[in-house]
Amino acid sequence: MGERSQRTDGRTARAQATRARVVAAAAGLFTGTGYTLTSIGAIAAAAGVSEQTIYYSFGTKKAVLAAALDRAVAGDDQPIPTLERPWAREAVADPDPRGQLRRQAAGAGDIYLRAAPLLDVVRSAAPTDPDLSELWAANLRQRLAVQQVFARALAGKTPLRDGMKPEIAADIALTILSPETYTLLVTERRWTHAAWQAWAETALTRMLL
Repeated sequence: MGERSQRTDGRTARAQATRARVVAAAAGLFTGTGYTLTSIGAIAAAAGVSEQTIYYSFGTKKAVLAAALDRAVAGDDQPIPTLERPWAREAVADPDPRGQLRRQAAGAGDIYLRAAPLLDVVRSAAPTDPDLSELWAANLRQRLAVQQVFARALAGKTPLRDGMKPEIAADIALTILSPETYTLLVTERRWTHAAWQAWAETALTRMLL
C-alpha cells in the first residue's frame, strides 16, 4: 500500500511539474509572440513535451492561457480565491480606511507585476477571438467582485466621499486598479512600479474618502 501511494505521489508530482513547465513556456510565448501566432506545437517544443501531453493536460490553447493567467495572478498554483489570500483578508480587516486602500493598491500592484503582460494579451485579442472575449469578461467580473467586497468593507469603516454608494466606489477602484492603467503608466509611460503604487493609493484615497 505504501509503495503504491509513493508511486501515485510520484506520478502526481511529475504531472504537476510538467504542467508548470507548459504554463511557464506558454506565458513566455504568449507575451513575446502573441496569442494568435503561438501554436500548441510551439508551446510543446518550448516546454520539452509532446503536443499530445498538452492536449491531454489542458485540452485547448485557451485553457493553457487561462492556466497561465491564473498562475500569474495568484503567484502560485494553490486554488485559493483572491479574497482568501492573506493580503486581501488583511485589507478587509484593517480598521484604518487609509490602511485598507494602501493594502488594496499594494495587492493589485503585486498581481500586475506578474500578470499585466498576460492580461494585456487577453485584452488585445478579445475583440477578434470569442474564446478570449469570454476569458476577458470573466476576469473583469472577478476583479469587480473583489472591488465590491473591498468597497463594502470600506463603507463599514467610514462614510464614503460625498455620500457615495459602495457600488460606485467599487467601479472607481476597478478603474484605478486596472491592468490597463498599470500597463499604460508603467509599460508605456515608463513609470516605476513604486510610482504607480503611490499614485494608485493617493487616487483611491482622494476619490473615495
